[in-house]
Amino acid sequence: MGIPSDVVGVMASKRSSFMVAASPNEPRVIDSKTSPTQDAVQKGAKMAIIAGSVVAVPTLVGCRVIPWAKANLNYTAQALIISAAAISGFFITADKTILKNARGNTIGKYDKSS
Repeated sequence: MGIPSDVVGVMASKRSSFMVAASPNEPRVIDSKTSPTQDAVQKGAKMAIIAGSVVAVPTLVGCRVIPWAKANLNYTAQALIISAAAISGFFITADKTILKNARGNTIGKYDKSS
Protein backbone atom coordinates (compact mmCIF):
# COMPACT_ATOMS: atom_id res chain seq x y z
CA MET A 1 0.00 0.00 0.00
CA GLY A 2 2.98 2.33 -0.38
CA ILE A 3 3.87 4.73 -3.14
CA PRO A 4 5.20 2.94 -6.23
CA SER A 5 8.92 3.46 -6.87
CA ASP A 6 8.39 5.09 -10.28
CA VAL A 7 6.09 7.70 -8.73
CA VAL A 8 8.65 8.39 -6.00
CA GLY A 9 11.31 9.00 -8.67
CA VAL A 10 9.06 11.46 -10.52
CA MET A 11 8.21 13.31 -7.31
CA ALA A 12 11.89 13.54 -6.34
CA SER A 13 12.91 14.91 -9.76
CA LYS A 14 10.14 17.55 -9.66
CA ARG A 15 11.08 18.60 -6.12
CA SER A 16 14.76 19.03 -7.05
CA SER A 17 13.81 21.20 -10.05
CA PHE A 18 12.04 23.66 -7.74
CA MET A 19 15.03 23.98 -5.40
CA VAL A 20 16.75 27.34 -5.45
CA ALA A 21 20.51 27.53 -5.29
CA ALA A 22 21.67 28.63 -1.85
CA SER A 23 23.77 31.75 -1.56
CA PRO A 24 27.18 31.61 0.12
CA ASN A 25 25.91 34.01 2.81
CA GLU A 26 22.91 31.86 3.72
CA PRO A 27 24.41 30.20 6.84
CA ARG A 28 25.19 33.63 8.32
CA VAL A 29 21.69 34.87 7.56
CA ILE A 30 20.11 31.82 9.18
CA ASP A 31 22.37 32.13 12.22
CA SER A 32 21.60 35.82 12.63
CA LYS A 33 17.86 35.18 12.51
CA THR A 34 17.75 32.21 14.87
CA SER A 35 20.36 33.23 17.42
CA PRO A 36 18.22 35.76 19.38
CA THR A 37 15.34 33.31 19.46
CA GLN A 38 17.52 30.46 20.65
CA ASP A 39 19.05 32.74 23.26
CA ALA A 40 15.59 33.68 24.53
CA VAL A 41 14.50 30.04 24.70
CA GLN A 42 17.64 29.03 26.61
CA LYS A 43 17.30 31.85 29.14
CA GLY A 44 13.58 31.14 29.50
CA ALA A 45 14.20 27.44 30.11
CA LYS A 46 16.78 28.21 32.79
CA MET A 47 14.38 30.58 34.51
CA ALA A 48 11.55 28.04 34.29
CA ILE A 49 13.69 25.46 36.05
CA ILE A 50 14.68 27.93 38.75
CA ALA A 51 11.14 29.26 39.25
CA GLY A 52 9.65 25.77 39.35
CA SER A 53 12.17 24.65 41.94
CA VAL A 54 11.72 27.75 44.08
CA VAL A 55 7.93 27.42 44.08
CA ALA A 56 7.83 23.63 44.47
CA VAL A 57 9.44 23.49 47.90
CA PRO A 58 7.07 25.83 49.78
CA THR A 59 4.05 24.49 47.92
CA LEU A 60 4.74 20.88 48.78
CA VAL A 61 5.76 21.67 52.36
CA GLY A 62 2.73 23.90 52.85
CA CYS A 63 0.38 21.22 51.59
CA ARG A 64 1.78 18.79 54.14
CA VAL A 65 1.86 21.18 57.12
CA ILE A 66 -0.87 23.83 56.77
CA PRO A 67 -4.30 22.34 57.61
CA TRP A 68 -6.26 24.41 55.07
CA ALA A 69 -3.87 23.55 52.22
CA LYS A 70 -3.85 19.91 53.30
CA ALA A 71 -7.63 19.76 53.09
CA ASN A 72 -8.17 21.82 49.92
CA LEU A 73 -5.17 21.43 47.60
CA ASN A 74 -4.98 18.04 45.95
CA TYR A 75 -2.09 16.84 43.77
CA THR A 76 -3.51 18.48 40.66
CA ALA A 77 -3.74 21.86 42.37
CA GLN A 78 -0.17 21.55 43.60
CA ALA A 79 1.03 20.68 40.10
CA LEU A 80 -0.87 23.61 38.63
CA ILE A 81 0.68 26.04 41.12
CA ILE A 82 4.19 24.82 40.36
CA SER A 83 3.71 24.69 36.59
CA ALA A 84 2.10 28.15 36.51
CA ALA A 85 5.19 29.62 38.15
CA ALA A 86 7.52 27.78 35.77
CA ILE A 87 5.54 28.79 32.68
CA SER A 88 5.30 32.43 33.72
CA GLY A 89 9.03 32.49 34.45
CA PHE A 90 9.75 31.10 31.00
CA PHE A 91 7.55 33.54 29.10
CA ILE A 92 8.54 36.63 31.07
CA THR A 93 12.25 35.92 30.66
CA ALA A 94 11.96 35.00 26.98
CA ASP A 95 9.90 38.13 26.29
CA LYS A 96 12.39 40.37 28.07
CA THR A 97 15.28 38.81 26.14
CA ILE A 98 13.55 39.26 22.79
CA LEU A 99 12.65 42.86 23.60
CA LYS A 100 16.23 43.57 24.71
CA ASN A 101 17.57 42.22 21.40
CA ALA A 102 14.98 44.19 19.42
CA ARG A 103 15.83 47.37 21.32
CA GLY A 104 19.53 46.82 20.62
CA ASN A 105 18.86 46.32 16.92
CA THR A 106 16.68 49.43 16.74
CA ILE A 107 19.14 51.63 18.61
CA GLY A 108 21.94 50.36 16.38
CA LYS A 109 19.98 51.29 13.24
CA TYR A 110 19.17 54.79 14.48
CA ASP A 111 22.80 55.44 15.49
CA LYS A 112 24.02 54.49 12.03
CA SER A 113 21.56 56.72 10.18
CA SER A 114 22.22 59.85 12.27
